[in-house]
Amino acid sequence: MKGTVSAGWNGSALLGSMPSRPQAMCSSGLCFSWYRVHRIAMMAALLREGPQTRRAHLQVTGFEVIDDRRVGEGGHLRLRRMRMRLLLADGSRTSEGTWDYVERPVGLDAVVVALFRRRSGRVEVLLRHGVRIPVQFGRPQRPESLLFPELVAGIVETGEALSSRAAAEAIEEAGLCIEPSSVEVLGPAVYPTPGMCAELFHFVCCEVAADARAYAVAGDGSPFEEGARLEWAALEDALARCGRGEIQDMKTEVGLRRLAEKLR
Repeated sequence: MKGTVSAGWNGSALLGSMPSRPQAMCSSGLCFSWYRVHRIAMMAALLREGPQTRRAHLQVTGFEVIDDRRVGEGGHLRLRRMRMRLLLADGSRTSEGTWDYVERPVGLDAVVVALFRRRSGRVEVLLRHGVRIPVQFGRPQRPESLLFPELVAGIVETGEALSSRAAAEAIEEAGLCIEPSSVEVLGPAVYPTPGMCAELFHFVCCEVAADARAYAVAGDGSPFEEGARLEWAALEDALARCGRGEIQDMKTEVGLRRLAEKLR
């Protein structure tokens, strides 16, 4: 019956018979992935335990780390693999689980820079169209464009001030010379992917003169910085493009919305 779970249904038995790799299971004309069946079985187990037990399971008080190791040293990123149990409020421990997440040795956080100018009675923001390799190769279907539009952004190296990194990114990626003292913070930092990385995005903005001199874009020495295109777009138009899915970068949409709120 829809919305109910039979008390006699044995989720553990079903899981034991399932293959170890994700694949579709079809029954009575319905197809479910292994992952979805696993989640249904876990929910059924919680329902059998009763509301008091379920609440205790949700009250995490700490962690018991069993193993902590790093995999893939030497590259731009590395994988940290931790095996642990959760400590619960009733003094019990969960079963062991493994969590993989990404670390970036050169610097954990990034700064997102909304460069803007006032021209012909409207606010324009600078968008940078550059290459993003995971977008091109990480999904089954390639995007229509080889270039990905976003705000200027860069990694904040350990011990580096946000305003200094923002000014460095402005000249490296946009050819615009700004003073670190002119950089303003756009609200609190946020975690873009907390399940995969502890990176924080720090949002800042800086107004540049309408006739500010633009220098040749030098980049940071990476070959993937080459071939980028710069575009000044009206702030309201850029936000509309986010709404239409023409700009699909989350940090860019957040930065644009925070800038619009600041200037309102």
